[in-house]
Amino acid sequence: MMRWMPDPTIFLSAGEASGEHYGALLVSALRQRLGAQGREAHFFGMGGQRMADAGLECVVRSEDMAVMGITEVVRHLPRIYREFRRLKQSIRERRPSVAILIDFPDIHFRLAKEFHRLGVPVIYFVSPQLWAWKKHRIKLVQKYIDRMLVIFPFEESFYREHGVKVDFVGHPLAELPLPTISRAEFARANQLDPGKTWIALLPGSRAKEIRDNLPEILAATRRIAQMTGPLEFIVPLAPTLDAPQRAMAAQLAAAHGAGISVRFVDDARAALFHARASVVASGTATVEAALIGNPFVVVYRVSPLTYAIAKRVVTVPHVAMANLIAGKRMVPELLQSDFTAANIVQQLEPLLPDGAPRQSMMEELRRMRALLNTHPAAVGEANGAIGRVADITLETLGVPSPATESVTS
Repeated sequence: MMRWMPDPTIFLSAGEASGEHYGALLVSALRQRLGAQGREAHFFGMGGQRMADAGLECVVRSEDMAVMGITEVVRHLPRIYREFRRLKQSIRERRPSVAILIDFPDIHFRLAKEFHRLGVPVIYFVSPQLWAWKKHRIKLVQKYIDRMLVIFPFEESFYREHGVKVDFVGHPLAELPLPTISRAEFARANQLDPGKTWIALLPGSRAKEIRDNLPEILAATRRIAQMTGPLEFIVPLAPTLDAPQRAMAAQLAAAHGAGISVRFVDDARAALFHARASVVASGTATVEAALIGNPFVVVYRVSPLTYAIAKRVVTVPHVAMANLIAGKRMVPELLQSDFTAANIVQQLEPLLPDGAPRQSMMEELRRMRALLNTHPAAVGEANGAIGRVADITLETLGVPSPATESVTS
């Protein structure tokens, strides 16, 4: 007979577009599992609109905290500190039953320390890239994180070697089916010409990334359009961007994309699925492009100070996650001074026609997808990575998951 347990209060926090997407899915999965047992949970923390729509009370908006790079953080420090204090105050007042922190280490390690002080168990979902740089932060994980849930297979051994309780739950993106929207439907929804070749441009999910990356990418597209004929360029925008930030992106396209057809869309996966090739800023979008099988070129630029420091401490041979997973330079990386319109054209143009360069990259992408689909199915884990995270959360709370109840009944 199941003993009565009070309904839990769950703190959930994500600071970027990909993590915010996972957070929304996780809120829904937990609500479904608890609801099947006649329980409810109250969710609060940091998130964006998708997490709010799923049922999270957003004490702080993720878009107010998503700043990257040393000089960028310094410039926004007063606002970040103000929002961080608000978040900590909510934690002290409500004392949640469990905390789930999704990626975003600069803020989340500080929150983990507060949770540890209050005796609140901490689950960390989507590991920060400690294996690439800032390895000294493993001490923070060992001290403040009760359970690390990783989405790449090679991360599991890294944490086990450091004595951290870790689970490889799989990658949520690897489990998603390919988009079902047809090319014609996507064209109608976004005022595109289905008879033209489409190239996707993903300059990043943050406003600053768009400002830094989009002008150079558009300069390259003008050259490609002159070389290859009728093209249209699709720019997916992250849902965490607000109206002024979207207007800024449109202004950049007007200023730097004169003479070419640029369309802004909301569905990045559908854009990658239907595009012939893409230019992608380093980040989660490189994994999305790789899993969908879209040939692409990786670009990125940060402030000179941030880059100089990163060069001294980064210990991995690649920046793009797709290349790290593959263990080799599968897709071109154009970083900092190498990120020029001429270099983009040089790397992207061979991927457009049928031929050896395109076919070779697509084969490499298929192999990388297989690496992320190796997690064995287990009892109670039929709902994929997000379902596994939800079940581990219930286990931490001492609440039987539906799978556990079915096995023990």
